[in-house]
Amino acid sequence: MYTLNALSEEDVKRKTFSGLRIGMVLHIEAKTAVLALKIQEAGGEVYLAASNPLSTQDDVVQVLKKHLTAVWAKRGESTSEYYRGIRNILSAKPDFVIDDGADCITLSHKEGVDSIKGACEETTTGITRIRNLEAKMGLRYPIIAVNDAFTKHLFDNRFGSGQSVLDGLSRATNILIAGKNVVVVGYGWVGKGVALRLKGMGAKVAVSEVDPIKAIEAYMDGFDVRRLSDALRKAEIVITTTGNTKVISEKHFRIMRDGVLLANAGHFNVEIDVDKLEKVCTAKTTLRPNVVEYEYCNKKIYLLAEGRLVNLVAADGHPIEVMDMSFAGQFSALRYLVKGVGKIKPQLLPFPEELDRLIATTFLTSHGIKIDSLTPEQRRYTQSY
Repeated sequence: MYTLNALSEEDVKRKTFSGLRIGMVLHIEAKTAVLALKIQEAGGEVYLAASNPLSTQDDVVQVLKKHLTAVWAKRGESTSEYYRGIRNILSAKPDFVIDDGADCITLSHKEGVDSIKGACEETTTGITRIRNLEAKMGLRYPIIAVNDAFTKHLFDNRFGSGQSVLDGLSRATNILIAGKNVVVVGYGWVGKGVALRLKGMGAKVAVSEVDPIKAIEAYMDGFDVRRLSDALRKAEIVITTTGNTKVISEKHFRIMRDGVLLANAGHFNVEIDVDKLEKVCTAKTTLRPNVVEYEYCNKKIYLLAEGRLVNLVAADGHPIEVMDMSFAGQFSALRYLVKGVGKIKPQLLPFPEELDRLIATTFLTSHGIKIDSLTPEQRRYTQSY
């Protein structure tokens, strides 16, 4: 992870986070381990818990337990165990939090945790929750929207999700994607990436949207834009990418074709109404890891990864190159908050543009890519009127 290594080098030497307790609630896999270890190398006491009950890689946890201050996570943990891990993070009285989905941030506000001086949020879903929290009750400390960094959402959400979601789909099922009728629900940055990769592999892709602007974008990108109820009737694969709840519900189960595959790429396991599917099905069979067959209305529906993030449950998450930029963003945002203690108001902050440019420049340099720069005359021209 060349970008993260380069950006953290001085902080490791200076022990920038010395004496600070850093709570991290993230998907626990190899790339996350690099970020956690870098923060600890820079002097921080790192407390780590999982941001998803099924995305944890136990071998990574075992290694990290030997190096970090504390780790609370295991693959397949129950809902109560999941929240116990987050509560353990808060009980450790962290000075700063790095979150993925905002469960830790929202819980700290509900329970009045007063040790936290700042936080970073990694996901679109998490930023949405924090905006709502800020509007309804205000924030107790400043939070940087790391997800909104250009070096995060333009690449992580689009290229990372685009590749890793298909990786999870392929590993779970080993099906041929070329020629399949696929519905992508939602055309945000994640939906765009997934739809484009599916198209590149020969799938016939339809997109369903509620936002008219995004629907136009999907249409002009060459996709078949349809209402979900219309698109589902011939769909062989359905992938949800909205971050919303009950996007696929019982009314949709009724009209789906026999043998349809359902997968989710949104943060929480609420986009596909799995609870309802469990109640209305007449039979349920686990066929292989991460594939469950439900019989309903004389047809079979196949649910992948229990409706959780298919790219992290059935695969290894995003490729290392994009997570290098994303975690460089988390590290840089944490450093920004540490240096700004007492100066930054408790609010949701955009990711600083100067950090975005530094990450981008460092990434290019580490990959041996050179770009041009403006001449003095060109710079003056852009500033004239």
